[in-house]
Amino acid sequence: MRLSVLDQSPISQGSTGSRALANTIDLARLADRLGYHRYWVAEHHGGPMLAGPSPEALIGPIAAATERIRVGSGGVMLPHYSPFKVAETFSLLAGLFPGRIDLGLGRAAGTDPLTTFALQRDRRQASADDFPQQLAELLGYLDDNLPGDHPFARLAEALPGLPERPEPWLLGSSQQSALWAAELGLPYAFADFINPHGAQIAALYRERFAEHEHAGRSSRTAVAVWVICAEDEEQARLLAASGRMTFTLLRRGELIAVPPPEEALEFLAADDRAGSGAGSKSERRAILGSPEKVRAEIEEVAFSYGAEEVIVVCITYSHEARRRSYELLAESFSL
Repeated sequence: MRLSVLDQSPISQGSTGSRALANTIDLARLADRLGYHRYWVAEHHGGPMLAGPSPEALIGPIAAATERIRVGSGGVMLPHYSPFKVAETFSLLAGLFPGRIDLGLGRAAGTDPLTTFALQRDRRQASADDFPQQLAELLGYLDDNLPGDHPFARLAEALPGLPERPEPWLLGSSQQSALWAAELGLPYAFADFINPHGAQIAALYRERFAEHEHAGRSSRTAVAVWVICAEDEEQARLLAASGRMTFTLLRRGELIAVPPPEEALEFLAADDRAGSGAGSKSERRAILGSPEKVRAEIEEVAFSYGAEEVIVVCITYSHEARRRSYELLAESFSL
């Protein structure tokens, strides 16, 4: 089983976005040395917690700072963009770093409705919900199989990184994304850290994939899981308090940077005493604890999804704690 990293470039309270981006490069170098398979960076807009609105801008510096690890987007939120522009950008990256670039694609906005509107070029009305058409056009450029009468067909031959190509993945947390991935013959990454009830969706993806004709392609499933690994479970739960506070407030519409764990524990205790946390507790899965415990739970999740790969998401207040979590995890799996 492969282990990989999804980095959301968290901004700690009292720190800066610039520091968070430097931490992303540092963590990527560490993951490369430790033996992780791929390193994906996320896309989020308009908030104080995460410093990664442009995976396409981060991938190049990460790939340049590392030697063998695959680097990609987890993901590009395609509704914001022109499919041709995405194809050109990732073709360029694939040309610079042959055999190492992934193009993970998502449908979500990665932000609130107002920021989504601010991202639009044409603000006369909301953008059309035409993700399947966008995705088909993008894959048509990458695979050079747009119909001959398509007005943009010749553009596939002008991609800057040819003959190198990125490897596209479809990301999702719902049944619809699984159906699209199966129909198009794409590898599929399910966000268990958003929806922990995806095992049947992953099974549906493989079932429907087998029903389609995809010459030379096999289904591939990855599952992205929230993990904090520490020397013992008490320490892991302390570190996890920062994320718990952040996401508790996020669900209430309040955006904050990642707080220190001690402050987070005080907030969570007061929230529970006030009763305001009782009805808003997240159902999201978090794998927390010692290396042995974490490994066992990761293997259990991978088995339930039928996944060949687990992509680990980790947010802590301390960058050193996040580094240590990935180090302990690598040691436990003997990467």
